[in-house]
Amino acid sequence: MKPSPEEQATLSAHRAFVIQFRTGTEIATGQMAGRVEHVVSGQARHFSTLEELLAFMARVLGEQSPSAP
Repeated sequence: MKPSPEEQATLSAHRAFVIQFRTGTEIATGQMAGRVEHVVSGQARHFSTLEELLAFMARVLGEQSPSAP
């Protein structure tokens, strides 16, 4: 299914992340660890909890300029 032009317009590389999970991650039980990287800036961090993952993403997105798509 191809996204509509409206859906494509709301997806920006400035808000894109790559998340790699370590072996043994069980998201259903809340056990997770891995690495997250912001696509545009290259900032990266290892995480061992959902809270650490989300905190990194929130910080990076908060640093983005208001004019970034």
